[in-house]
Amino acid sequence: MPDWIYAVILGVIEGLTEFIPVSSTGMMLLAKKAMGLPDGFWDTFAVMIQLGAILAVVALYFGKLWKQVIGLPTDPAARQFALTVIVAFLPSVVLGLIFHDFIKAVLFESPEIQCISLILGGIVLLFIDRIAPKPVADDAFKLPWKKALAIGLFQVLAMVPGVSRSGATIVGGMLFGVEKRAAAEFTFFLAIPTMLGAFILDAWESRDQLNGDTMPLIAIGFVVAFVVAMVVIRTMLAIVTSRGLAPFGWLRIVIGGVGLGLLTFA
Repeated sequence: MPDWIYAVILGVIEGLTEFIPVSSTGMMLLAKKAMGLPDGFWDTFAVMIQLGAILAVVALYFGKLWKQVIGLPTDPAARQFALTVIVAFLPSVVLGLIFHDFIKAVLFESPEIQCISLILGGIVLLFIDRIAPKPVADDAFKLPWKKALAIGLFQVLAMVPGVSRSGATIVGGMLFGVEKRAAAEFTFFLAIPTMLGAFILDAWESRDQLNGDTMPLIAIGFVVAFVVAMVVIRTMLAIVTSRGLAPFGWLRIVIGGVGLGLLTFA
């Protein structure tokens, strides 16, 4: 198949999985392996098109986010929201810079780790609705900074492909008393600086791979991920609100189990 078809397929996978608790990175890497795509550029591609999905959050929440931005000089609530996002973002900045090369060179190259992470994470999701304490915070724009920091620390777990950034942060939020829809929405907002930072870092470190042949492929994946994510965000919030995290837990276990089976017997 021509490369642009691979770019479309991976863009769809990114858009479908970035915001549901199944690990978009793990899915992308397993799909890349299943399609026989080489390492190098396609690993960079998987990271860079995440920004397309993240821009879907900006588009869908533009009015509310813009209100926070213009309110920063005069509105204490807007400054509090900005502080919570920054506080939650910092752990990933520090540890991401320290372990970036190890994560990309070792963990990204281990589909077994990705599958095991999917299964273990699925088991966690199946039980989290039962053990999470009663929520005491139900507005993603008004979280206390300590709860935001806890969510940010859970996000660090997603550096292991297969863990799921959204899954880790939603679980962290719920364990610290954040209502599940509010935890999901805060996860979306936290994704904006997190994925933007990953995009810039990977673009710089992989700049020798960005040329006239590869940039169109990244653009295709970027646009496809954006469009698909626009639909998925609304659907994901509806599922989390009505049915909790269990559907995603079972999905993770099935995908991880199938992946391990293929790796074992292929």
